[in-house]
Parts: sequence; C-alpha cells; structure tokens
Amino acid sequence: MKSRPAVIVLAAGTGSRFGAAGHKLTQRLGGASVLTCTLRHAIASHLPVVVVTTHELADAARRHVAARDVVVLPSVGTPGPEPLGMGYSIAAGVAARPDAPGWLVLPGDMPIVQPATISAVARELEHHPVAYAQHKGRRGHPVGFAAELYSELVMLSGDEGARRLVARYPAHGVEIDDPGVLIDVDTEADLEALRSM
Repeated sequence: MKSRPAVIVLAAGTGSRFGAAGHKLTQRLGGASVLTCTLRHAIASHLPVVVVTTHELADAARRHVAARDVVVLPSVGTPGPEPLGMGYSIAAGVAARPDAPGWLVLPGDMPIVQPATISAVARELEHHPVAYAQHKGRRGHPVGFAAELYSELVMLSGDEGARRLVARYPAHGVEIDDPGVLIDVDTEADLEALRSM
C-alpha cells in the first residue's frame, strides 16, 4: 500500500484571544468540541493523523487517534522548557511521522475544513513541494509540505510556523469550494458565527 501524507493537527496553543471560560478547542460546536470536529474531518480524509497538543487536551485527542499519534508538549506555566510556538509544534508533528511522503498542517481551531479538501491538498504534494487550500483566491489551511522539506520542517521553532518555507519554495494553491479553509475559532464571536451557519 502506498504511503500517504500525514495530517498534523495543531492543538497546543493557549487560545489566549478566545476570552471565554475554558479552552477554545473544548467549546461545543454542533454537539461536539471544536477539536473533535477538526479531528473527525481529518480522520475522514483517510490520511494518517497526528495531534500535537498539551496535557490538558491529550485525553480528548486520544479518543480519536492512537496514543502513539498524540504528541504532548509542555503547557505554558509548567516546570520545564516552555513551548516554542507553532513552528515547534509543526516540527514535533513532522518528527512523529518521519517516513511520511509529506505533511499537512491543520490548526485544531479550524473545525469545518472538509475531508475532501484535506485529500485534495495531499494529492498535490506528489507534484509540488508546498501546496495549500484556497477559497476564492484567498490562502487558507491545510498547508502541505512534501517529504523533501523534512530537514527544514523539523528545525522550525517560534510563532511564525512554516511561513518562511511557504515563501521560499514554489507553493501551489488548490482552489477549493470550501469556505472552511479560511474559518478558524479565535474569539467567542467566531464560535457564535460558526454555530449560526
């Protein structure tokens, strides 16, 4: 069986802009948490899924993916090294699946990205070093990286994520009829807007 790119679901951020009680990824959306919605769509793409998260959300992630596919990073304020931002989370997720033919980065707060969208971006990694979903010409997520970028991906750190790689390599936009590629849950207003859709 041909190896498939892995979806790296990023769920280690603090969600500091959210403002409501509780973590934004645990908020309810259509009977499930935001993180659960994101994971269900990632799993439905039939690609391997790795979740990079913190201790607070690890059990929720393990309800959907195997324990070996949950990478637990230290939480802000716990003893030990502080998390090093989105770039570090991406690096940890890629390192967890080093033999994958590519990786798709999907923030955990993007619960309505459709499985077909994830699969479409994954297919483009056979032809492009970087591919991303776009809707009506606007760049969104997931963003995919081919295996040739492994050594650079595992060295990422900081809050910038993989923006430099997207800028450095030819990036291919995959036009998708899925507005979910642009919609994340950063604030309570974002969540309410999704609930009313």
